[in-house]
Amino acid sequence: MRALLDTHAFIWWVTNDPQLSANARNVIADSDNILFLSVVSAWEIVIKNKLGKLTLPEPVEEYIPSRLAINRFESLPIQMSHVLQVASLPSIHRDPFDRILIAQSQVENLPIVTIDQKITQYLVQTIW
Repeated sequence: MRALLDTHAFIWWVTNDPQLSANARNVIADSDNILFLSVVSAWEIVIKNKLGKLTLPEPVEEYIPSRLAINRFESLPIQMSHVLQVASLPSIHRDPFDRILIAQSQVENLPIVTIDQKITQYLVQTIW
């Protein structure tokens, strides 16, 4: 299975946060699965870290790449097709980071590992 991690799912996995569901934990732990972290999630982490809303144990520019490598997650770049897909999304979710994730999920046919109920209202498969 291939899947896209929502930002909180990535953070909860790498910090072993109990808020991550057992199902999501099993999907992420399965080494047969290919998991992606969107560049937009990395951007969101950088912003939250700089604003003091997210404390990391090392500089963000080291933290994200090291956690990707340790967990064998792949980076998903933002393509023009992803950005243009946002134009077709209804205004259910107003968060621009999540709107790109939804568009990437649709364009790349990737389920999203997320607890976000607003995302489940779009035409995407979610895992939680």
